[in-house]
Amino acid sequence: MDLIGLDIGSTGTKCLIMASTGEVLAQAYREYAMESPASGCYELNPQKVWEAVKAVLGSAMNMYDRPHTRLAGLSVSSFGEAAVLLDNGGNVLGNSLLYIDKRGSRQLEALVEHIGEENITSKTGLHPHPMYTLSKLMWYREEQPDIYERLHTFLPFGSFILFKLGARPVIDYSLASRTMAFDVHRLGWDEDIIQAARLKRGIFPEAQELGSRIGQILPSAAEALGLPAHLQLVLGGHDQVCAAIGAGVTEEGSAVDGIGTVECITPVFRKMQVNDQALAASKLALVPYIQGKYTTYAFNFTGGSLLKWFRDQFGYEEKCAADESGRSVYEIMGENAGEGPTDLLVLPHFAGSGTPYMNPAAAGVIAGLNFNTTKGELYRALMEGVTYEMRLNLDCLEQAGMSIGEIKACGGGAKSGLWLQIKADIMNRPITALDIEEAGILGAIMLAGVALGVFPSFEDAAHRLVKVNTTYYPRPDNRKHYDENYAKYNRLYQAVNNVMSYP
Repeated sequence: MDLIGLDIGSTGTKCLIMASTGEVLAQAYREYAMESPASGCYELNPQKVWEAVKAVLGSAMNMYDRPHTRLAGLSVSSFGEAAVLLDNGGNVLGNSLLYIDKRGSRQLEALVEHIGEENITSKTGLHPHPMYTLSKLMWYREEQPDIYERLHTFLPFGSFILFKLGARPVIDYSLASRTMAFDVHRLGWDEDIIQAARLKRGIFPEAQELGSRIGQILPSAAEALGLPAHLQLVLGGHDQVCAAIGAGVTEEGSAVDGIGTVECITPVFRKMQVNDQALAASKLALVPYIQGKYTTYAFNFTGGSLLKWFRDQFGYEEKCAADESGRSVYEIMGENAGEGPTDLLVLPHFAGSGTPYMNPAAAGVIAGLNFNTTKGELYRALMEGVTYEMRLNLDCLEQAGMSIGEIKACGGGAKSGLWLQIKADIMNRPITALDIEEAGILGAIMLAGVALGVFPSFEDAAHRLVKVNTTYYPRPDNRKHYDENYAKYNRLYQAVNNVMSYP
């Protein structure tokens, strides 16, 4: 049997059709642009996203040259927080406010003052922040009452696409947990938080486990998109959760390191293993996963984006050489990065800090420069700095009760053998590169396959679909040097904090 996966991002959507053997049968991608009607305001038009989804489904089906009877089901991975507002006829009420939109900040402050930060965190597993859906809904209630009065329900983008295809309006546990109104212990909406936010309880959709079967494609949608009328729709989840599933991370003690624009380590654990207070202290979310397990997101806002910044600012010669030779510019820049550790320390907070500080005012720092510093050393130091930050996050995870021995790497950064070796040396763990372009969309395909019996289990799905490349092991020769630099790194944030007077 064959399966369809969709990945809905904030800037584009991708469709992948895959055989149960792992063969890619068709794929397509379309971009769309966010809108910024005013400073600090960032929106996404749900209709444009739906048009992009129809385009990629149509393109992929045009490439698909097997009998349509082989197509069993479809599931969706999507980014979180942003909500599509729907009236009682299922019509979209306007653009969706993205997680980077500043609106909702004042409403959140009032909510925290009313019921307390600890109360919110203990139930939702989230450190209060205006990025979450609850804050945006409160903003609509106060600032756009005409829209709020017509609001019947809201859905994250993944559920919205499934709804347009014919599913009932359902949200999965992992995306529900990004609203800041979902009790991640009871796996249900928290009545006290909703009441304190002065929101209508009826607008919160039904919540179900990832991988639930939630309907069959509408005949009209099947005909318009060239899809089979029997196609089953399966509830997907948050893109980071789907990426962990797609990387084959199912057992406690394992984690995926997604090295994209943002870098995120996503481990798997049972709730009884962890100390909720230690998680909260490090601003780490508690997120429902598959098979009754949980995960969290340990992340830094700069991953591959830091290397892109270096390329754009200092890599003109390498870019020209790459254009002439057809090679990757990052491969060429890495050839001059040297074999051993540098003595530079890079605080990679070029876009603020992620966990454990969650400080939007944090700034990047490059320390230890002298007249002998080369461009290649600086390039390597950027990789080291991001990796020190992720080692700090691993320490926080261990302090919360997680013991992570196996790390699988995916995303664009996983193509760099240089970076993965640096990671193995600094984190003192084997790092295995996966041959996966998009782990999130593969996770959506696995969710559909397990739900429909194409795979008997997630472990079997991973065995069939997840392809492993090289494993990088820590090199003892570099361990002492990196440990010494990491000890210095741990003092760097506070030193910069004292100078820059961060809030």
